[in-house]
Amino acid sequence: MNGVQLRDVAGELDTLLRTHEVPDYPPALNGVQVEHRGPVTKIAAAVDCSTRTIRGAIDAGANLLLVHHGLFWGGLQPLTGSFYSRVRLLLDHDVALYSAHLPLDTHERFGNSHLLAREIGLEPSASFARYETIHCGVRGKCDVLTAELLERLRGFARTHGGDALASAMDAGRRTRSWAICSGAGAGKETIREATDLGVDTLITGEGPHWSAVDAEERGIVIIYAGHYATETLGVRALAEYAAEHFALSWTWVPAPTGL
Repeated sequence: MNGVQLRDVAGELDTLLRTHEVPDYPPALNGVQVEHRGPVTKIAAAVDCSTRTIRGAIDAGANLLLVHHGLFWGGLQPLTGSFYSRVRLLLDHDVALYSAHLPLDTHERFGNSHLLAREIGLEPSASFARYETIHCGVRGKCDVLTAELLERLRGFARTHGGDALASAMDAGRRTRSWAICSGAGAGKETIREATDLGVDTLITGEGPHWSAVDAEERGIVIIYAGHYATETLGVRALAEYAAEHFALSWTWVPAPTGL
């Protein structure tokens, strides 16, 4: 059977993303999370490792699943219930699993925030959303109606089974300094950083209720475009790169979460 060894694909991605150097949360466990007998013959990409995405990869004839959120976000847990089902599916169908979280986010070519900025017509000029020694997001300048940015993000989010909404803003408000941090990017540290940098519009996936209250008092508008939607771009670009580099085919497995 033609194909490429998993170690070769993983080695290329590990080097490209610097998975052994970039800091991350312990449950991320970047790199190969599940091996297979191989070789890799087709790649599937998805935001999350779930029963739905594993089945999607199997149905598409793929035996390597690239994801942004891997198996272990729930931390240490027994192999029972749905967790057991996911692992069993991977092993029974000889599907390998590779996860890339913050090493993907911080990458200038494949990072979710980098790609989202360009998707909605913004050009990044600086980094944003610092985590230890890296930055997970981007920021820049523009002069556009904030309501127009919201509409662009609504259009984007709806193509991925979601929607976008904004915190309180005045009619006719214009965005002149923006920042993007995909996923759950409306935390205390991110909002504080936005304030310190003079950002007036923060674009992210989701955030707690208090973030909208806090943003209004700081003179910031937060646009929440969906955790899932804002993190679809990076892993798709990574799968496309890997497939082209190794002359393999690839497929996208959509699995919107509604968040």
